[in-house]
Amino acid sequence: MTTGGAWDAIVVGGGHNGLVTAAYLARAGLGTLVLERRDHVGGAAETGEIAPGFRGPIAAHTVGRLRPSIVRDLRLREHGLSLLAPDVRLFAPQPDGTAITLWADVARTADGLRGRSNDDSQAWPAFDRLVRSLGRFLAEVAATTPPDIRSPSLGDALTGLRLGRSFRGLGKHDARTALRVLPMAVADFVAEAFESDPLRALIASRGIQYTAMGPWSAGTTAVLLTDSAGNDGGAPGQTVFAKGGPGAVADALAASLRAFGGQIRTGTEVTAITSVNGRANGVVLAGGEEIGARCVISGLDPKTTLTRLLDPVEVGPTLGWRANNYRSHGSTAKVNLALSALPRFTAAGDEGRLLLRGRIVIATGIDDLERAFDDSKYGRMSAQPYIEATIPSLIDPLLTAQAPAGSHVMSAVVQWAPFRLRDYEWDDCRDTLGDLVVRRLEEFAPGIGGLVVGRQVLTPLDLEREYGLAGGHPLHGEPSLDQFFLWRPLLGHARYRMPLERLYLCGSGAHPGGGVTGQPGQNAAREILSDWKKRRQ
Repeated sequence: MTTGGAWDAIVVGGGHNGLVTAAYLARAGLGTLVLERRDHVGGAAETGEIAPGFRGPIAAHTVGRLRPSIVRDLRLREHGLSLLAPDVRLFAPQPDGTAITLWADVARTADGLRGRSNDDSQAWPAFDRLVRSLGRFLAEVAATTPPDIRSPSLGDALTGLRLGRSFRGLGKHDARTALRVLPMAVADFVAEAFESDPLRALIASRGIQYTAMGPWSAGTTAVLLTDSAGNDGGAPGQTVFAKGGPGAVADALAASLRAFGGQIRTGTEVTAITSVNGRANGVVLAGGEEIGARCVISGLDPKTTLTRLLDPVEVGPTLGWRANNYRSHGSTAKVNLALSALPRFTAAGDEGRLLLRGRIVIATGIDDLERAFDDSKYGRMSAQPYIEATIPSLIDPLLTAQAPAGSHVMSAVVQWAPFRLRDYEWDDCRDTLGDLVVRRLEEFAPGIGGLVVGRQVLTPLDLEREYGLAGGHPLHGEPSLDQFFLWRPLLGHARYRMPLERLYLCGSGAHPGGGVTGQPGQNAAREILSDWKKRRQ
């Protein structure tokens, strides 16, 4: 419903966080409208056609970080969401023809590590316990609205007490460990627990994936541990697929929103957020149409929101300067492959159908990862890139139901591919990147190139153009310590409230950051409803 001809809330951008916020607002009775530039909602949580008959993840490929409370509150299972979790979490082939396999079962993983290192085998259960312990604490931090540093309230004090109790609940050892390791480079963190360099690398890779940092960069341990917050990932990380691909998450969220009375308009680009007397009061569309609202919520990245949609006079020179210096240049690319048959990884032998159902990680050593990162620092795509691939059609055959029998799809996240290349333009070397990734996979799965019947390459520039991500950063901004919690996106604006009254941020550029979690959207909805109730009192 609308009130007096204006919507109660307009959400700009139909990514998964925007849909989460909108669904919560509609559930509370607010007349809510989502405006999405593309012809479908979901943002990076998208299932699409890679080649005729082949459907698969286009951007994000796993959804195991989606908060269970969101699934429950918004009744996503009732709206068709089905999650699939294989027993194998991670398969990491090595150049010598062996592999490291991490399972959901801690004891099974430890037993498998014994052949490579007895010390690592014995260390695994304790390391997994530590990651889960710190992850639980960070999950509470993630669900918390950062305090108002200008005028702390009683609510902020109570939040601090609650987090303090959770921190004490870690026990002396884990509490001290948390304070010590969060600023650390992830390479140092894993080196404290394990002696095998390949094992260190594949665990450390979760601290650098989707970022523009390397394993020796400060704060990457925090990225790793945040990846384990609010889910059952533990040390191996989560490997959960949505049946039908990640777009099924968006479909369920959209269905939930509509069931609560909300509406969605696709193919609708917002070019400006309007305001009167310092208060957001609606949006302007590309065709000139104006739509009024009592509050406006941006699911876009903070840089786009502050520097492109708002009047520079309203933002002011200081905040405008800070927004332009918000670090959001990505270094991640995506390569999707349509395959005529299941690739044969040498290290998997005859067990490929079992071992390849989780994440396939190409990370052979810490120094190899750092050298790959070094290329990106100087404006070059990595000659030996880090790759996390999945073959979701192994666990969800419907993705290739319309393709010839035996076909599969592979989704590959590629690091490092800097947004700005020094000597070339991405439009001129998109195929070069695709060829590079296939050659890299050939080192571990000989003959995979001959199985490719279709290929889709998304560069960081494509991520900016297609998904509206400033700088092509899939997380809406670098998840470094200077853009974390109170500083995400900017100090003084970490409580989902932007500089205009009744303007909010709900995307991955808000606390606690990116990934298919829905947490920024859930947190933002809580704060919006709190403000709404205060205005109605």
